[in-house]
Amino acid sequence: MTSRQRILAALNFQPVDRLPKDLAGMRSTGVSAFTYQALRGALGLPPKPTRVYDAGQMLALPHPDVLDALGCDVVIVEGDGVTNAFEQPGLWQPYDFNGRIPGGHVRDVAPYRTEADGTITHAQLGRMPPGAFVFNAEHAGQAFILDGDLPRPDLQQVRRDLENRLLTDVQIKALRETCRRVRESTDRAVFFWGQANLDLCIHGYGGLAVFPVLCLEDPDFIHELHSLHLEYALRNIRALLPEIRDCIDIVGTDADDWGNQNSLMASPDTFRELFLPYRQRHNAEIHRLAPHLKTFLHSCGAIYGILDLIMATGTDILNPVQWPAGGRSPREWKDKVRGKMALWGGGIDSQHTLPRGTLADIAREVPQNVATLAADSGYVFANIHNLLADIPPEKIIVLYRAAAAGW
Repeated sequence: MTSRQRILAALNFQPVDRLPKDLAGMRSTGVSAFTYQALRGALGLPPKPTRVYDAGQMLALPHPDVLDALGCDVVIVEGDGVTNAFEQPGLWQPYDFNGRIPGGHVRDVAPYRTEADGTITHAQLGRMPPGAFVFNAEHAGQAFILDGDLPRPDLQQVRRDLENRLLTDVQIKALRETCRRVRESTDRAVFFWGQANLDLCIHGYGGLAVFPVLCLEDPDFIHELHSLHLEYALRNIRALLPEIRDCIDIVGTDADDWGNQNSLMASPDTFRELFLPYRQRHNAEIHRLAPHLKTFLHSCGAIYGILDLIMATGTDILNPVQWPAGGRSPREWKDKVRGKMALWGGGIDSQHTLPRGTLADIAREVPQNVATLAADSGYVFANIHNLLADIPPEKIIVLYRAAAAGW
């Protein structure tokens, strides 16, 4: 099988010749820019620029030789045209983060400033002191308001913002050309992540301390807000998908973390009333326009209690499969969705075994998880979320190579 055939067979619950694997097919299965060069070295690969394509999470865009070395089957195309299927030297500018990422590159150096003590500031993301591995902002940039009137967006301003985000003919033409080049340059599956997103999140306007409460206090307002988002999401996908559908295989619909470490962020009733109908219509329109495309939802945390509702939206793939949250197991997750929705991730307990365990611990746990999650197909291997800066490259290599033993 080619990588693309392997991924599509797994997503259609068909037999595969080996375990499908992903690294950085989207922005929650990636690797820290601070460990990327060490990973290349541990794999015996020569240095190449560390392309920081997500400064919010400080993620590196892996080169194809890294994907080859780890046996990965997916490449990404972002909504702004960034891809790792081929080189795009004209898109990147050198920036080494005050010497911390030698050979580092970013899309635009203008938002970055270096202070006297080595702290790097970013116009939108906040500050990254020396020794930190991500930018920070107060309350992660989300308001923390628990009394008084809850802040809410002005719907007219929301409409203006969404209007400004509608794809232009120039953008569509450029994306069409990029996706065509990607399809011609690789036999890996192509994951499109960007302008098809619905952007409905339980941590939406105002953040986690505000939005779930607003859903309870004023559901009529939330219906108006979500109707607006759906209207513009449908306008974008109707304009874009007919132009690129023959060149992509998977489309990301949203990143919406409904769980924390122990429970849901909001009730199943809130999901059923305020999110389900909009996600259903979004998925249905994507499938109408491109029946072969698989839709992908990212949702972290203890979300076992809404897996049935997520399946009811028509979502084809769920990530990151954070089974340790809420004290669940890979078996429980697999049994709940078997043959109905594919799982992408969940390869190891990323908060305990991966950072704290030995290489032997990793080599022991991963095959057990894979044997469960890949049973009856419908599974793509990846870590639970991104590989962070404190994960040594040796652990990453064992993680990916041990996965084959469980298939």
